[in-house]
Amino acid sequence: MSNLRALSLFEIRVLGVLSEKQRTVPDSYPLTLNSLVSGCNQKTSRNPIIEISDAEAQATLDSLKALSLVTESSGGRVYRYGHNLDGVLKIPSQSIVLLTVLMLRGPQTPGELRIASERMHNFADISSVEAFLEELADRAAGALVRKLPRLAGARESRWTHLLGGEPAGGETAGLTDAGTEDPSLGEVAALKAHVARLEAELAGVKALLGRVCSELGIDGFP
Repeated sequence: MSNLRALSLFEIRVLGVLSEKQRTVPDSYPLTLNSLVSGCNQKTSRNPIIEISDAEAQATLDSLKALSLVTESSGGRVYRYGHNLDGVLKIPSQSIVLLTVLMLRGPQTPGELRIASERMHNFADISSVEAFLEELADRAAGALVRKLPRLAGARESRWTHLLGGEPAGGETAGLTDAGTEDPSLGEVAALKAHVARLEAELAGVKALLGRVCSELGIDGFP
């Protein structure tokens, strides 16, 4: 970890959302408080799923401003917020994209990171992702990511960010010696994990559509 203090879950989520939206919806960036809260509370592409209130988000923004990680500007009738990860961490934009995915989705393999980063940056191949991860891990000012021991049956090791401090014990549970894995089991495990993630995201979308239909008085949504 760098000399930056360990960030809270809410601080990590707010920074991740600001960085993500800067690249995926640039016309709406910097974000209003309402847009930021919506991004933090998304049910898809987020792990863990959280519920943050306007007051909690504002308090989190204030704490991040004190660390120079967030900027505030006045636009029209509302304040807008942007991140300053580039200025504070002094790392390339590609590395910020990888950190953003890790902040929003939790530990990921290089392959998963490449896919999840596509809307923000198109990495040429997995080797390119790994090179930027290694740079973040070997950073002179302090490591920002760490490679986790390989999970049982997995082909690739996952990486995690260190912005919140050392990884929790649960992230390294079920580890095995990389030399004893069966590659075919790794492929099946990766596919199952991908399917499970897609099913969870679909359930979140259905729940959201159900609420919208209910509010509009539309019947018949499955």
